[in-house]
Amino acid sequence: MNKKSGWKHFHHIADIGIKGFGSSVETAFTQAALAMTAVITELERVDNNICIDIVCESEDLEYLFIDWLNALIYEMATRHMLFSQFDLQIHNGHLNAKVCGEQVDREKHQPAVEIKGATLTELSVQKDKEDHWLAQCVIDV
Repeated sequence: MNKKSGWKHFHHIADIGIKGFGSSVETAFTQAALAMTAVITELERVDNNICIDIVCESEDLEYLFIDWLNALIYEMATRHMLFSQFDLQIHNGHLNAKVCGEQVDREKHQPAVEIKGATLTELSVQKDKEDHWLAQCVIDV
């Protein structure tokens, strides 16, 4: 695995896979959130002038990851926003995040798809032998 942080999309028959990776579980979760936004629009198109707080809780890191992504999807849908800046901390099964973005502007963002939810398909949150984290799943579009 690459030692840098980053994100990728991966092929899935009907939907889209997202991966986030980095030197900490928080970085992997952040990079996966960026990958999810990049499914909808180019990240450079999203300004970060509105910030909200998100809190999730699960003792299982994989379920915490799914809860995190689904909380973001919920906020995007109900607030009609896109997010591209994520500051999060995870401690003892609690995720606290401040996420920033802006209202969707169809002309500016040219959204490609609408994300319905994060799924358990290909769900994995793991640390490799070199202490680098990977968080991935398939999102339903």
